[in-house]
Amino acid sequence: MDNKHYPHRERGEEKQFKTLPMQILVSYSFPEAAGYVGFANLPNQVHRKSVKKGFEFTLMVVGESGLGKSTLINSLFLTDLYPERYIPGAAEKIERTVQIEASTVEIEERGVKLRLTVVDTPGYGDAINSQDCFKTIIQYIDNQFERYLHDESGLNRRHIVDNRVHCCFYFISPFGHGLKPLDVEFMKAIHSKVNIVPVIAKADTLTLKERDHLKRRILDEIAEHGIRIYQLPDADSDEDEEFKEQTRVLKASIPFAVIGSNQLIEVKGKKIRGRLYPWGVVEVENPEHNDFLKLRTMLVTHMQDLQEVTQDLHYENFRSERLKRAGRSVCSVIYIYTHTHTEADAEAITVMFRIIPLQSCGRGCG
Repeated sequence: MDNKHYPHRERGEEKQFKTLPMQILVSYSFPEAAGYVGFANLPNQVHRKSVKKGFEFTLMVVGESGLGKSTLINSLFLTDLYPERYIPGAAEKIERTVQIEASTVEIEERGVKLRLTVVDTPGYGDAINSQDCFKTIIQYIDNQFERYLHDESGLNRRHIVDNRVHCCFYFISPFGHGLKPLDVEFMKAIHSKVNIVPVIAKADTLTLKERDHLKRRILDEIAEHGIRIYQLPDADSDEDEEFKEQTRVLKASIPFAVIGSNQLIEVKGKKIRGRLYPWGVVEVENPEHNDFLKLRTMLVTHMQDLQEVTQDLHYENFRSERLKRAGRSVCSVIYIYTHTHTEADAEAITVMFRIIPLQSCGRGCG
């Protein structure tokens, strides 16, 4: 290396050469206290990466026609997901089958992007015979699990689109005296596949006393039939008191009795969303009138938990069952091969499938 850039080398000033690296190191010293490593910034890195990538969430809404499902969804996310929706007449509903309509919208709030997919189920409960009306819905949920499993098992797993159903708002009619047989059968059929959040629709048709009575009746029937609905996680001991109180209030509000409206009404000089009646105004975002704000708070503050329960519980149950079926199929192939080919060929196919020895498959095919 040319010494003209380092004149002290020509003069032989060895002491000055030794002190130079120390001066450089001092200029790059960290201002934090001694013992600081830097991994405390890892949450910030995860936050930046998550915000840049965006979030995905799929919400399914199920319930009879006329319960205000579409209005409530538009009210929750301040958007119009159904601008050109066709509403069938009474004659068409008699022979109508359940359909699946998925609408996806990109929502951005303070730089955070959410890819929201709302899966609607028009035709549910409309037919005279509704015995098999929920099979289409169950098939859709399973298809999304199957699709995710296929993408997860593929070569390119970096850009997997998660269309699994993370939450299901099940709308219960306020005009009955609790759950209908269809409500019970449907929730029992899907409670092992998706997070169910029961919602009492059109709560403005009930008095406060009727609303509380209906809530208790529904919870009693859910427990009686062994239906597993989504349970909000308990607040950690190190959480602040405000969050603990919020969690307690949300748990006590299930099932949520809600009102939806996209109309702006002027009340005392303020524009609010609500419904105008001859006897007064019902405010959508007034917690004394209904549980709309509580439902939205539950969905937003526990959105990550809904996704984790879907991944760790419902999807893992589907995946393990799917792999068991695949294992039984492989075992059947080997069983047939064993009884139609030589022992050497059977051993060869056993090694190829990398499974346990034949005598352990339960068929006695060893």
